[in-house]
Amino acid sequence: MPPSIIAIDGPAGAGKTVIGLWLADYLRYTFFDTGVLYRASAWLALTNSVAIDDADAIVALIERATIDVDSPQPSDAERGYTVTIDGHAVTDSLFTAEVNASVSPVAAHSAVRAALLPVQRRIGARGSVVMVGRDVGTTVLPDAELKIYLDASIDERARRRWEQEHRRGGTRTIEAVRADVAHRDALDTGRGSSPLRVADDAHRVDTDDLSLDDEKKAILDLVTMSRG
Repeated sequence: MPPSIIAIDGPAGAGKTVIGLWLADYLRYTFFDTGVLYRASAWLALTNSVAIDDADAIVALIERATIDVDSPQPSDAERGYTVTIDGHAVTDSLFTAEVNASVSPVAAHSAVRAALLPVQRRIGARGSVVMVGRDVGTTVLPDAELKIYLDASIDERARRRWEQEHRRGGTRTIEAVRADVAHRDALDTGRGSSPLRVADDAHRVDTDDLSLDDEKKAILDLVTMSRG
């Protein structure tokens, strides 16, 4: 049997979502991007006019809300999941430019991360799950059977993100995208609570010189090696 819990971590633009969605579909597992919970928290703050640097107020919003991640509704099929808050689907609203700019500062709050940790662990405990994020293998599920750290140079990650944005009609320059990726890296690696890092027992996969097919083969090789 494949590992019941597969953790995929890595920096912004490393391709975690693409690989995680593909692997979950291949294994018929649940796909769970832990970052959507931080997006949901940022969205709650923005829609309730709460400052993103007010950790206590954001935690209060989280504790009052019912946040869940379910199998995708038809409109969310491409993302691989549907996020609901108090029973209402809000997935698309979590990917606006305003939320994009707020999610890393919100995620940097240790109190926010602590408030969301039980939700992440509850979903992971169901098993048969591919979880992607920044600290899945180090903090959320340190006992995951298979941990993968996807990496790529900042220039390559910026190029991928820029191409993705332009396919969707984005107009930012690649320089602006690179600056945004660099800013995200600084926030993710520099935060005091659960910073982005490679778990000691994680398999690091550098994707700079790999085609998508080569990357998939490397991941499947790791899954095969880790079979229980």
